[in-house]
Amino acid sequence: MRYFDTHAHIGLIYDDPIEQLLVCQQAKLAGVSRIVSICNSLVDFKQVYENLKPAEHVYHAVGVSPSEVNNPGRDWQRFIEESIKLPHVIAIGEIGLDYYHKFGDKRSQIELFIDQLEIAARLNLPVIIHNREAGKDVLDILKDRMPPAGAVLHCYSENAAYAADILDLGLDIYFSFAGNLTYRNARNLHETVAFLPLDRILLESEAPFMVPAEYRNKRNMPEYLPSTAQFLADFLNIDVEEIAETTYQNACRFFRLNP
Repeated sequence: MRYFDTHAHIGLIYDDPIEQLLVCQQAKLAGVSRIVSICNSLVDFKQVYENLKPAEHVYHAVGVSPSEVNNPGRDWQRFIEESIKLPHVIAIGEIGLDYYHKFGDKRSQIELFIDQLEIAARLNLPVIIHNREAGKDVLDILKDRMPPAGAVLHCYSENAAYAADILDLGLDIYFSFAGNLTYRNARNLHETVAFLPLDRILLESEAPFMVPAEYRNKRNMPEYLPSTAQFLADFLNIDVEEIAETTYQNACRFFRLNP
């Protein structure tokens, strides 16, 4: 079986470049044959990208997360536009809105989000969206500013009704689930995966966060992604081989990679 981890913060697991490469290699040995590395800041992106160059199965997204709204970096738009020319950079992200942590103010977050959606549209790249307690604004913005290359709502945390509202827009949007899907009390996520078409579901580790229940009290790793896949398979009563391959193919389609 092969798995595609669509969202892992490799740079937050370890600072050491060798340790970061080992994380990616251990994931590959566990069947996670592709990983998308995510960084919250452009400074982190530059360093992690250089560290992971030897890992051919690792891809990258570049963007400014809402956590960095007060300090996106000098000439950040130009930095993104130059970075997407690098090998293995395949998306803009993670970007979005986070009203839980109250980074900056809402207006600043929205402006940063829209600016990056416009960059993605101009460069014809998909976007990886962070949404925490900002569902209405995310939905309203996507109605008018959805990049043609599509979007994924990463570490999905809304309910099935919200997913239905998204699908009703007729937009090219995917829904990515992390280890919190395996939590007993995550009823909103369980209802959502039961509702969604399988061809709209992606899997992610969100490492080092959202560790699957099987590994609770450990630092999350991309190599644990098969545990989330197994939970989804059991919950939907589908063979795990089908879940692994379908979500892998979905990710390749979304990121426009050859399977």
